[in-house]
Amino acid sequence: MDNVRWGIIGCGDVTEVKSGPAFNKIEGSELVAVMRRDADKAADYARRHQVPKWYGDAGELIDDPQVNAVYIATPPGSHAEYVERVAAAGKPVYVEKPMARNYAECERMIEACDKAGVPLFVAYYRRQLPAFLKVVELLEAGAIGEVRYVSVNLLQAAGELDLKPGNWRVVPEESGAGYFFDLASHMLDFLDYALGPIGAVQGQAANQAGRYVTEDVVCANFTFASGVMGSGIWCFTTAASAAADRTEIVGSKGKIIYPTFGQESVRLETKSDVEEFVLRPPENIQQPLIETVVADLLGKGSCPSTGVSGARTSRVMDEIVSAYYAA
Repeated sequence: MDNVRWGIIGCGDVTEVKSGPAFNKIEGSELVAVMRRDADKAADYARRHQVPKWYGDAGELIDDPQVNAVYIATPPGSHAEYVERVAAAGKPVYVEKPMARNYAECERMIEACDKAGVPLFVAYYRRQLPAFLKVVELLEAGAIGEVRYVSVNLLQAAGELDLKPGNWRVVPEESGAGYFFDLASHMLDFLDYALGPIGAVQGQAANQAGRYVTEDVVCANFTFASGVMGSGIWCFTTAASAAADRTEIVGSKGKIIYPTFGQESVRLETKSDVEEFVLRPPENIQQPLIETVVADLLGKGSCPSTGVSGARTSRVMDEIVSAYYAA
């Protein structure tokens, strides 16, 4: 492949700024076609983003000979099906997170791509954002000594989006679970990148507020394969004044504190010093990761977020909420 010619399946809100424009900003990459079930909206997107082709049918985009790689940006409920179809057409796939509704679907996706001999990438873009790379740099430099423990906290107030028609994030048939799958996936995936895979995991989930059928509070304990231990709490119906977005990685000589969704600084605390690093994301937040995808496809590098790594995050989340959905 000497030039990556992308097609997008599902050119909705996530593609407007976060990802879509990035495909045309990277050397050796261009966005040549988009698809949305609402053909008028697909045509509007194509016009506004100067995309040559648009479709109202995914099959037509997948079969377009000018498209040689596909970005799937639909809700998770359709990820497995579309990945299988794109793989069968012999084209590499970049799929939105969470990778699928569950680990079993992730395994299907990996198997389909392996069988077709095409790569599968997942849009866990924090693996390449400056602030998160700083966290990895500090860990690798031994800034906090030997890592002992991780604490993850995400507390949010209930919002108007919760009950809005079409909010797939709280429809388990579309999302696999609730906001936990949508948001905690970023947090857990980055920890997989920074500290290695999570091994043992236990969790509890509940619906306390009754605003929707999916869980709205989750707590978990987990142990990384390296022996580092961790815990997390995610609640989506707290008071606004209680809102929090904080991960702490604690070591033998200090700790690193950072937000996953906010733009506060990365903070390094040791016995002798406190340092703060302010590293803002780019306008198109997925661009650094997409650059690694393009480099991988052109044989000039490798992408750190693959189907295999994305599936690990889905396995961990499945185990955390398994009792809630088995009840």
